[in-house]
Amino acid sequence: MDWYALVKHHYDAGWYTAEQVRVFVTAGKITAVQAAEILGESAE
Repeated sequence: MDWYALVKHHYDAGWYTAEQVRVFVTAGKITAVQAAEILGESAE
C-alpha cells in the first residue's frame, strides 16, 4: 500500500488534519519528510 499517496489524498481532501498526518509518522507508515511535504512545511 502506498501510504504517502493515501495520506496526501485524504489530507488534500480535508479528511485528515495535520495532527492526524503526524500520527502516520509515529506509526511508521510515512517519514517525517513525507509528512512535511504533505503539510507544506519545511522538513528541517
